[in-house]
Amino acid sequence: MIHRNFYRVFRLTAHSVRNPVALVSYHEHNKRERGAQLVERLRAGESCALVSDAGTPAISDPGEDLVKQCAEAGVTVCAIPGPCAAITALSISGQATGRFCFEGFLSTSKKSRREHLDSLKKEQRTMIFYEAPHKLLSTLEDMAEVFGEDRPISLCRELTKLHEEVVRTTLGGAIAKYTENAPKGEFVLVLAGAQPVQEEVPTDADAAAYVSKLMAGGMTRKDAERCLNAAIDLITVSLIKGEKVQLSGFGTYEVKARKDRVGRNPVTRESVKIPAKNAVTFKPSGSLKEKVEK
Repeated sequence: MIHRNFYRVFRLTAHSVRNPVALVSYHEHNKRERGAQLVERLRAGESCALVSDAGTPAISDPGEDLVKQCAEAGVTVCAIPGPCAAITALSISGQATGRFCFEGFLSTSKKSRREHLDSLKKEQRTMIFYEAPHKLLSTLEDMAEVFGEDRPISLCRELTKLHEEVVRTTLGGAIAKYTENAPKGEFVLVLAGAQPVQEEVPTDADAAAYVSKLMAGGMTRKDAERCLNAAIDLITVSLIKGEKVQLSGFGTYEVKARKDRVGRNPVTRESVKIPAKNAVTFKPSGSLKEKVEK
């Protein structure tokens, strides 16, 4: 039997295992050496059970490496379903459960932790993290900087134990609570995902306003339209003549032709030849022309 904590596992198995079994320690600091030894014993025909005193083995746990080594060596690994802190916390968090992602423990390095959180800034799924009490406050502060203090969060601790507690609040509220009261026990943080961003669909009016603004600044209508086309030509697409397209920020346009053309940089005013294979010449739709004339 493989375990991480001898005394706790001994107590857990003392009344449930009839025949004496050999307990073998396996943890973060010996997993590389011990893992190879265990795989050799398994390949020789022995069998073992991976037991954890807290949480599901191999989930944010050194057992992950042992399972990988067994898979590479062709050793069969079977799971016996049991309590999982992540799913248990999610089910009672009060957050959306339809779509979620498990992020495990964040790095102890502030730089790495921020990079990890920054990569999740636009994540719309519910996020699940594990955290130790001595790191909780620092993690909450970093989360508040990335996601905002108003982001809902459920802090679940000591799940399935005597002092189980679920605190449903915001990141700002959690920081205030645990600044005054030192956190105790292992935590599962269930953080609400980002709200979907409703992007505005550009219209012909947007393109007309762009051209009109340039004309109001003293630019001729012809040059203003060239600036508009120069901006449009930054998009490389493959279209056929007569096709109408929607371009972000400029509205709807119709493909006029595919040929080499000269564009003008709207900032430097320099002329730039744009090959046909990298550009498409557009002409405004009729409604845009009418709006500009008005």
